[in-house]
Amino acid sequence: MARFSRIEVALKMKETGMVPVFYHQDIEVCKAVVKACYDGGARVFEFTNRGDFATLLFAELNKWSIEHCPEMIMGVGSIVDEATAAMYIALGTNFVVAPLIDEATAKVCNKRKIAWSPGCGSVTEIGQAHELGAEVVKIFPGSQVGGPSFVKAVKGPMPWASIMPTGGVSSTEENLKGWFNAGVTCVGMGSQLFPKEVLAEKNYGYITDKCTEALEIINRLKK
Repeated sequence: MARFSRIEVALKMKETGMVPVFYHQDIEVCKAVVKACYDGGARVFEFTNRGDFATLLFAELNKWSIEHCPEMIMGVGSIVDEATAAMYIALGTNFVVAPLIDEATAKVCNKRKIAWSPGCGSVTEIGQAHELGAEVVKIFPGSQVGGPSFVKAVKGPMPWASIMPTGGVSSTEENLKGWFNAGVTCVGMGSQLFPKEVLAEKNYGYITDKCTEALEIINRLKK
């Protein structure tokens, strides 16, 4: 069962402003990355549903995280159907992120009061996501759907929208300033935090430093 309510998830996304997004087939690498992000100040983490046996990886990672990173809100991403969402809900996910809107997935999450953040690429889709119970909507892929200018345009007629872009987000001040000045609630960040060479070298201190740096920039921008 989820340890954090959908409201706690949304509030923590807004408070920290960044959600690391990661998948690796090696559970020890996953654990090291989650701990590195945790040490860097991240408190919401999206495990991406990719590869064979991803659910089994998540089950072990989530149990490990509860013990070693107790404040970390673990969730899952790249969920496109209700059956997969239900599996992860049974394994204790605290939120579900999707690249698209699937009504059946929304229903299964709502039944269990699990936060659901679907991918949207238009004002119409954002409105539909709200109707289906999404508190924070994902725009994906962020740069392809219009980047910060798209967010700014959406916030005009829909100032209540809480938006999380994934794709096209980097840890530089210039990039983050563009997104947060446009009005995002938080950003999802993947490869920018976890370069392949850093993982190959097991340089997890780099990930901690990058998280700390990005969160410091975000905190300045939100003031």
